[in-house]
Amino acid sequence: MGSPLHFPGWAAGAAGRRSYVLLAPFLLTLLLVRPSGALVEGLYCGTRDCYEVLGVSRSAGKAEIARAYRQLARRYHPDRYRPEPGDEGPGRTPQSAEEAFLLVATAYETLKDEETRKDYDYMLDHPEEYYSHYYHYYSRRLAPKVDVRVVILVSVCAISVFQFFSWWNSYNKAISYLATVPKYRIQATEIAKQQGLLKKAKEKGKNKKSKEEIRDEEENIIKNIIKSKIDIKGGYQKPQICDLLLFQIILAPFHLCSYIVWYCRWIYNFNIKGKEYGEEERLVHYT
Repeated sequence: MGSPLHFPGWAAGAAGRRSYVLLAPFLLTLLLVRPSGALVEGLYCGTRDCYEVLGVSRSAGKAEIARAYRQLARRYHPDRYRPEPGDEGPGRTPQSAEEAFLLVATAYETLKDEETRKDYDYMLDHPEEYYSHYYHYYSRRLAPKVDVRVVILVSVCAISVFQFFSWWNSYNKAISYLATVPKYRIQATEIAKQQGLLKKAKEKGKNKKSKEEIRDEEENIIKNIIKSKIDIKGGYQKPQICDLLLFQIILAPFHLCSYIVWYCRWIYNFNIKGKEYGEEERLVHYT
């Protein structure tokens, strides 16, 4: 009989797969491992107990916590720190005093707020809920300090104010341009003469205003007539309060209800009752 065939690549692949199977439980164990103690580096005061840092008990009130913080803050403040004889505490050097000051400030920030203190006490009492403590800690730290509703309202109001002035600027530019177009200027001048507006402007300015002032007043009269006689559409139309973003948001429920009522009437009249389309309905239906 011939010698058995050997496949080195297949054998190496099988060995590799066996090693992966053995490695998987080990990696899973590392992922799920949790510290045995309640104090975790990176959360609150780290591996130090915030109550011990301030030298107070867990039953201490806000006044006692604040008093302990002020005493320790004065003692370890980097600008005022002076080592005391026989000081064996955490602030034996200016550098360690600064670290102690930051730790004291962190402990005070943790314990002065009732909600944060509740989370911290819960972490001390339930050290096994490791990931939950991380979630509560960072969700509170990263939460916005200002009410989101206030931010949205202020942003919408600012956008609306910008819209209003921007639209007025565009509208005035359009009127100034139309006042230079001979077709509209001649028509506006004729209307002003018929109404006696130009004559009044000259009489008003007689012996009181210069020619430039009279010319400016006549120009304003022509522009006002163009404003009243020409309805500009599109991006240069006259701004309306109801077109601003703020009022569009306020009126959105009303517009939605109006559309629903209109659509229900359309379905009832033309789909259920089978009425014929009128001219307006044809335009809506075929557009």
